[in-house]
Amino acid sequence: MAKILVTGGLGFIGSHTVVELQNKGFEVVIIDNLSNSSIKVLDGIVAITGIKPEFLNIDLKEKNLVQEFFKKHHNIDGVIHFAASKAVGESVKEPLMYYENNINTLVYLLQEYTKLENSNFIFSSSCTVYGEPDALPINEAAPIKPALSPYGNTKQIGEEIIQDLCKVTSNFKAISLRYFNPIGAHETAFIGELPLGVPQNLIPFITQTAIGKRNQLAVFGDNYPTADGTCIRDYIHVVDLAKAHVTALSRLLEKNNKSNYEVFNLGTGTGSSVLEVIHAFERVSNEKLNYRIAERREGDVVSVYADTKKANEELGWTSKLSLDDAMKSAWKWEQKISKS
Repeated sequence: MAKILVTGGLGFIGSHTVVELQNKGFEVVIIDNLSNSSIKVLDGIVAITGIKPEFLNIDLKEKNLVQEFFKKHHNIDGVIHFAASKAVGESVKEPLMYYENNINTLVYLLQEYTKLENSNFIFSSSCTVYGEPDALPINEAAPIKPALSPYGNTKQIGEEIIQDLCKVTSNFKAISLRYFNPIGAHETAFIGELPLGVPQNLIPFITQTAIGKRNQLAVFGDNYPTADGTCIRDYIHVVDLAKAHVTALSRLLEKNNKSNYEVFNLGTGTGSSVLEVIHAFERVSNEKLNYRIAERREGDVVSVYADTKKANEELGWTSKLSLDDAMKSAWKWEQKISKS
C-alpha cells in the first residue's frame, strides 16, 4: 500500500486523518515538532488502529532536516501537509513567526518532495481565504479577499505557491482543501482537540467551561444581523474532515483529478450560530453552560458556510455526522482528558 507522509500528524485534524489513513490500509509516516501537540496522541492513534505509525520529531523550519528526511524516505507516495501555526490573534502579534513557520516550511517541503518521480500533495487550507463573503453559501469560485490576518495570508500565499509549482512541474499534483470549522473528537475518545493554554476555538472553550476548567464562556456579540444575533459558522465533524483528506489523496493516487491543481471546500453546507452550538452542547450533555454576552471581537466575520456541491459531486464525499454528534464526542473527550 502507498506510503503517506503526514506533517503535523499529532495535531487535531492530523491525528484523526492518520487514523483514517491507517484504517484504509495506508502506511503512514508522521512528522511533528510537538510545538502544539503531545506525544501521547501517538498512543491514542495506536489504541484506535492497533498500528504504530513511524514518528519523527522534526522541525520543518530546519531545511537540512527536511533534506535528510527525503534522502532516507525516497518512497513517499503522498504528502498531507497540516504542520502550521494557526491562531489568528497570535499571528497579528507575531507576523514574522507565522510567515517563517507556515511559508518557509512549505517551500522546504516542496523543494525536496518534488524531486521524487511522482508527488501527490494535499494542502490544509482554510475558508479564511474568502474573508467576508459577498454571497452565501461560499463556493470555490468566490473571490479571494485581502487577508484579515497574517495567518489567513499564509494560507493564501501557500495556495499560490502550490499553484505556481503545479504550472511548471509535470510530476506534481496537488489539492487544496479549504475547510470551515472542524469540531468534535473520535468516538472512542482516544484522540481529540488538545489546545495548549487558553483555547482559540469555541468548542474546547465550551467543554472546558462545562467541566469547570474555565469560569465562564464569552459570546462575542449578540447584535449581528443573524436570527439570534450571534455569528454563524459551518461546523464540520473532524472525522468527516479526516475522511475527506483520504478521499482527496486517493483521487490523486488513482489519477482521477481533472487538473494537476484543484480546490475543494469542506464543510456541512449548513451554518450554525454560536448560541445554537451552545444549545446543542447543553442538549447532548445535560449540562447548563455558564456564558455571558461580551463585546464584538474585532475581525469576526458575520456569517460563513460552505457550498459543498463540488466536493459532494467531484470527490464523492459528503459530511455524515451532525452537530449533536460532534458536541457529544467533544464532551466525551473533555471528560476523559480531565480525569487523566
